[in-house]
Amino acid sequence: MKITIAKSAGFCFGVKRAIKISLEAAGKEKPLYMLGDIVHNEDVVKSIEKAGIEKIKNIRGIIPGSLLIRAHGSSKSIFKEADKYRFKIIDATCPMVKEIHKIVIDMDKKGYTIVVIGDPKHDEVLGITGQIRTGAIVLGNHSSIKKLIPKALAKAAVVVQSTQNLDKVLKMLVAIKKRVKDLKFYNTICAPTRLKQSEIKAIPLQNGCVIVIGSKNSANTKRLYEIAKSLNKNSHWVNSAKNIRKGWFKGVTSVGITAGASTPDETIKQIKGYIQKITSSYNMFVA
Repeated sequence: MKITIAKSAGFCFGVKRAIKISLEAAGKEKPLYMLGDIVHNEDVVKSIEKAGIEKIKNIRGIIPGSLLIRAHGSSKSIFKEADKYRFKIIDATCPMVKEIHKIVIDMDKKGYTIVVIGDPKHDEVLGITGQIRTGAIVLGNHSSIKKLIPKALAKAAVVVQSTQNLDKVLKMLVAIKKRVKDLKFYNTICAPTRLKQSEIKAIPLQNGCVIVIGSKNSANTKRLYEIAKSLNKNSHWVNSAKNIRKGWFKGVTSVGITAGASTPDETIKQIKGYIQKITSSYNMFVA
């Protein structure tokens, strides 16, 4: 048995940066709050909370302190509300998400209808649409194009949730172009996501079993799993070693492992070690 871990598996730059900012702030800012989870991973969230950062649902009625803005970013209304209630902002928004915000604000000022390809209820998408007062169109799938984009729309600017599947986006773009006279497209899928998706297109074809590691509420992990499953039916999405089944490895000589952008290295190591342990009787070679 050969076990290969994707080079891009695990934390991306934006997540590493957000965690670093949050832990540094935890040692200086009291009290320190965050609206929701810093990233979509239970282990990371627990470590952040242990550091003394309190997760809250809203800032009204809370003793003023510092407010941590998560890697996914937030709407302008959150910043305004924080200022109103005298909260200090600690902004851990991923710089790549910030770039999407800038594009949306700029194109909105130029009179373009903003179209976001992404998961309508995802934190990042809510933050993107929350940069402008005029309503943005959010397209979650191909079928939503005809429902939400009127025929012969004068002009629109399209941005993409940073962790979307590029192949899916490009197919949707073809249909969008047919309904918009003046279309500006910005491929805002981030570089780490592109690398992860590039690798996951190869791993399922090179291995008998594929393990995708990440939380069930992680959008980028979900897309990695969807791509892997479409190429190799023996692909499995797990959050920890507890989710792994020995039967997945019967008759398998190689295993490929990748992990979402919010998955800690320690979790990846634990799962690799667990696979080695439960398959030790298979006469395997581990690389």
